[in-house]
Amino acid sequence: MEFLKEQIESINGLTLHTVQTNKFKTNSLVFKMLAPLNEEDVTFRALLPYVLQRGTNSFPTSTELRKHLDELYGATLFVDLSKKGDHHIISIRIEVANERFLSDQTPLLEKALQLLSEIILSPVVKEESFPDEIINQEKRTLKQRIQAVYDDKMRYSNLRLVQEMCKDEPYRLHVNGEIDHLEKITSSSLYEYYKKALKEDKMDLYVVGDVSADEVSEYTKRFFTFNENAHQAVEKSITEKEIKEPNEVIEDQDVKQGKLNIGYRTNCTYGDQSYYALQVFNGIFGGFSHSKLFINVREKESLAYYAASRVESHKGLLMVMSGIEFANYERAVTIIKEQLEAMKNGDFEDKDIDQTKAVIKNQLLETIDTSYGSVEVLYHNVISNINEPFDKYLQGIEKVTKEEIIAAAKKIQLDTIYFLKGMEGAQ
Repeated sequence: MEFLKEQIESINGLTLHTVQTNKFKTNSLVFKMLAPLNEEDVTFRALLPYVLQRGTNSFPTSTELRKHLDELYGATLFVDLSKKGDHHIISIRIEVANERFLSDQTPLLEKALQLLSEIILSPVVKEESFPDEIINQEKRTLKQRIQAVYDDKMRYSNLRLVQEMCKDEPYRLHVNGEIDHLEKITSSSLYEYYKKALKEDKMDLYVVGDVSADEVSEYTKRFFTFNENAHQAVEKSITEKEIKEPNEVIEDQDVKQGKLNIGYRTNCTYGDQSYYALQVFNGIFGGFSHSKLFINVREKESLAYYAASRVESHKGLLMVMSGIEFANYERAVTIIKEQLEAMKNGDFEDKDIDQTKAVIKNQLLETIDTSYGSVEVLYHNVISNINEPFDKYLQGIEKVTKEEIIAAAKKIQLDTIYFLKGMEGAQ
């Protein structure tokens, strides 16, 4: 059984991915713009999609644009930012009803693709500038989004771990950019950046639904043209780093609960042969509620309010996140380290492997049960410069052996320990 059927075609400077499925009564259009993460551009990019979604030449105000979406049987428009490895990705998504399920045969797919192209290629512009009023409003909102990370101590400690661990790497940058850079952005400087992005970003358009690939291709040729686009290649993000001594950072703030975050280098990224084993390793180590971190750090020792780990697939990082009492710092670090050693020594059962594989498979199948989830799964291929079907991923997980999990664990190196504790220190 083929779970995701993807057709790929290069058209006018972008890559079109058509995913035909009769699972959904809507069609999802997702436009992705990828560029290397760098300090100079990250805040421009964080602001840009929110400005683009405010209006187009045909629908120059938010009110008119929303009215048009309502006329398309309540179509919805979303924008989003993400960071995958050392890449910064803008996503613009329209969800629209499939006209095949309506008595009124309005060409909704065609109109939605036309609108999406206008949002990207025909924004509201006056004299080589975006409207000042829109820029100022969106700058205020973005400033709040950036500030929100500092107010949420769980997100803040994640950010601080990455900043310390990847000091000299683009990955240290936050997806929403920097407040001090935001102040300097003007209506005209953002418009200049927008023109640069159209020329230099890697552009991918995903259309997911019960659609005809020929029809989608025809509409895309008609509405989307990036003539000057260089269609840049995606560089691999993994950083070779020799770790002589792990870095320990302890920060004091007025917090009630300590945040202990530990970062490791996995020396493995998506597309590598050992990547499947790394995913199963993470599930047994800290990814799920049956994992070693959850059972040993949280349940048995009662050292943590939460304890989990996750893999950054395109950067080759493993992050452990936990919330602990300040006085439990040393003990918690010791027990977390012991769990990794146990993995390296093969101290886990076949039933742990089977249970983890089952949970990973269920998670993946749940992810592709949504159109946006399907896009996110397939987009891993773009970032990794490979073209592997989803089914191969499932098979790869299924075939992982205990020896491969141990080998993946042995490649993992401790890089940085970050601890956010209260002002009074450990009692």
